[in-house]
Amino acid sequence: MQRITLKKFTQTRSQIRKSDVVRGGFTLTELLIVMAILVLLVSLIGPRLLGSKQKADINAVKTQIGMFQSALERYAVDMNKFPATEEGLAALVSMPGSDGSGSSSEDSGSSESDSAGESGGVNWDGPYIKTEKLPVDPWGKAYSYEYPPTHNKINVPDIWSFGPDGQESTDDDIKSWTGDGSGEGSEGASSSSKE
Repeated sequence: MQRITLKKFTQTRSQIRKSDVVRGGFTLTELLIVMAILVLLVSLIGPRLLGSKQKADINAVKTQIGMFQSALERYAVDMNKFPATEEGLAALVSMPGSDGSGSSSEDSGSSESDSAGESGGVNWDGPYIKTEKLPVDPWGKAYSYEYPPTHNKINVPDIWSFGPDGQESTDDDIKSWTGDGSGEGSEGASSSSKE
C-alpha cells in the first residue's frame, strides 16, 4: 500500500510540473484588474497634463505678444510712429509699402507716396523680429493688431490672440491691454488695477 501512495505522489508531482510549464499567460481576471488600474491612473493624471499644456500655450502667447510689443517700440523709434492697422505686424518683418515690385519713390508722381516712401524706406531698420514669417499663436491663428488702439488707454497698439476657441471677444482671448478694454469711465480703471 505504501507503493501505491508513493506512486500517486510522484505522478501528482510530475503533473504539477507539467501544469507549471504549460501556464505562460495571464487569466482574464488578472488582465481586467490591470486594465482597471491603468484607466484609473489615466483618469487621474490625464487632466493635469492637459491643463499644463493649455497653461503653457497661454504663457507662450503672452510671451509672443511681449515680443511684438518690444519690436513695435523699436519700430516706433525708427519710424516715429507705429504701423497702421492696414500694415499690421507684417511691418516688423518687411518694409512698409514694399510689395516686392522694386519700384522706388522716384517712379511715382504723387507727393503723398513720396513722403510715405521716405519714411518707409529711409528710416525702416528692420526686420524687427528674427523670423522670416510672423509667428502664429499655438492654435495656428494669426495675431490680431490694431492701431490706433480702441482698447488701450495709452497710445500703444492693441495686439491679441483669439485663444484656444479661435473666436473673437470671448473670455479666453489673450490680449495686450488690461481691464475690460472699454477705454471709458472709472470701471475700466478699477478693473485694470486689480489685474
